[in-house]
Amino acid sequence: MAPVPRRKPRIPPSPLPQRRGIDPVRLRLPRDGGWATVRDHLVDRLPVDPETVDAMLHGGEVVAENGPLTLDTPYTGGIHVWFHRDLPTEVPVPFVIDVVYQDEHLLVADKPHFLSTTPRGRHVTETALARLRRDLDLPELSPAHRLDRLTAGLVMFTVRPEDRGAYQSLFRDRQVHKEYEAVAAHTPALTLPVSVRSRIEKVRGRIDAYEIPGEPNSESRIELLEHRAALGRYRLLPHTGRTHQLRVHMNALGIPILGDPVYPAVTEPAPDDFGRPLQLLARTLEFTDPLTGRAHRFSSSRTLRAWTDYNEWATPPAA
Repeated sequence: MAPVPRRKPRIPPSPLPQRRGIDPVRLRLPRDGGWATVRDHLVDRLPVDPETVDAMLHGGEVVAENGPLTLDTPYTGGIHVWFHRDLPTEVPVPFVIDVVYQDEHLLVADKPHFLSTTPRGRHVTETALARLRRDLDLPELSPAHRLDRLTAGLVMFTVRPEDRGAYQSLFRDRQVHKEYEAVAAHTPALTLPVSVRSRIEKVRGRIDAYEIPGEPNSESRIELLEHRAALGRYRLLPHTGRTHQLRVHMNALGIPILGDPVYPAVTEPAPDDFGRPLQLLARTLEFTDPLTGRAHRFSSSRTLRAWTDYNEWATPPAA
């Protein structure tokens, strides 16, 4: 007799609403533990001082399914508790995010440079996901994939949680045709088009990805669309989706993308410096909708400033 698959434990819905488009933190208390109260466990678990935990409990900010917890609530293993974390102060990204398409399942947005797709690190409320949830009143909106914070262009979201897996599988199974544009130096000696294949590694704590010897795990096709003396406009076609793949491959060809603060050298622009964005744009997404069967082709309406403001970008900025 085949073994009966174990059912996943039910995760109850949050009793707390989102705050500025951000979900509350959910913790599941360990079933085994020597804590007398929930307060004692939170003091041990959370990276805050005991006074902060006490203030959260005293203010009714930590809740379970049946309501707020108190300083004296006995510890019960296996229950879920929720609370809102303090949101960081962020520099507002002064560009709009446009909605290209929306139906009952799918939303496609045209993201500006400098706006993260989802909350991460010091970018939480100033993200495409949080903005769209707030602006469109879509609290269950979720990303189907991610686009780098510095890259502008098309990014897909699902409207309902139950649809997310179907759209994520399109990217996992490489059933989405993606085209990017970039502006970089024009090198007449470089023979294009070319397919670049290499092994790219990205480790936690290191901002850049890098190539190492070994079996390739990434592939990109690089085409020159046109050039104006020192600058070229390129079409980039990623066959795989490694972190920073296009940026790494353009740098490896000796034509790093203009405005890149990581390749070929890591720099640290000021958080409020929006003047020289990475000249990389997710131009096109093309796929067959897994739920409706509809053929979709979406295009970004954004332009790359290095190409439209050629004279400004043809000369590197002064150090």
